[in-house]
Amino acid sequence: MPARIRTSGVSTRRQVPIALLVPAALGLLFLVLPLVGLLVRAPWADLPRQLAEPGVLTALRLSLVSATLATLLCLLLGVPLAWLLARVEFPGRRLVRALVTVPLVLPPVVGGVALLLVFGRRGLLGGWLDATFGVSLPFTTAGVVLAESFVAMPFLIIAVEGALRGADRRYEEAAATLGASRWTTFTHVTLPLVAPGVTAGAVLCWARALGEFGATITFAGNYPGTTQTMPLAVYLALETDLEAAIVLSLVLLAVSVTILAVLRDHWTVGR
Repeated sequence: MPARIRTSGVSTRRQVPIALLVPAALGLLFLVLPLVGLLVRAPWADLPRQLAEPGVLTALRLSLVSATLATLLCLLLGVPLAWLLARVEFPGRRLVRALVTVPLVLPPVVGGVALLLVFGRRGLLGGWLDATFGVSLPFTTAGVVLAESFVAMPFLIIAVEGALRGADRRYEEAAATLGASRWTTFTHVTLPLVAPGVTAGAVLCWARALGEFGATITFAGNYPGTTQTMPLAVYLALETDLEAAIVLSLVLLAVSVTILAVLRDHWTVGR
C-alpha cells in the first residue's frame, strides 16, 4: 500500500521505495530487538529481591553520587570554556574546539590510560600531588569522578556552545550599555538566555557519566564500594550471575529512557 508522507504540513500520498523501506525497517529492528530481548529475559518476579541486594544498592549509590559530582565539575569548568569558544576570537580556537571534542571519539580505555599517565603516582601531575599533598587519585572514588568528567564534559560544552551561538546578543549589548559589568551580564543575562542549553547539556553529561565504563575501569579499577559503578557491576555480574547483570542493565535502561523523556523539549534549543 502506498505510504502517507507528511511534508511541511501538507499530507501527500507517495509510494515508499522498497530500496529504502527494507533497510530502514532492518535498522529499526537492529536497534530495538536487543532492548526487547533484555525486557523479555528480565527476571520480573525476582526483580525486587535482586534490586535489594547490597552489591546492587552500593553500585547504584556510587554511580549516582559520582555521576552527579562529575556533572558539577563539568558545569564548573565546561560552561566557561563553552563561553570562551562561542564568544571570544583567539588564535587557535579551532584547534581548541577540536581538542575539546577528542574524548567523544577517543576509545574510553585510551582515555583511562592517558589519565593514568597524568594523574598516576608517576604521572605528570600525579607524582607532584602525591609528594606535596599526599593525594593519590587512581583507584579511588575521586578517580571515578575524574574519569567520568573526562569523557562527559564534551557533551556539556557542545550543548552550551550551541546555545550561546543561537542566543540573541542584543540583550547582552543592552546590559553593557546600561553599565553592567561582564560578570553581571554573564550571570544575569547570558546564563538565563542559555539555561535550556545548559540544562540539556548537564543532563546529557550526567547520563554519559553514569554509563561510563572504559576510562573508569582503567583509571579507577573495579573495587566494590569504592570504584565499582553500575556498568562495572554489570560486567562483573555477567561472569557469575546473569540475572543480576540483567537487573542492573534494566536500571541503566530505565535511566536512559528517562533522560530521553527529559530532553524531549530541548533537542531544538538554539533554533
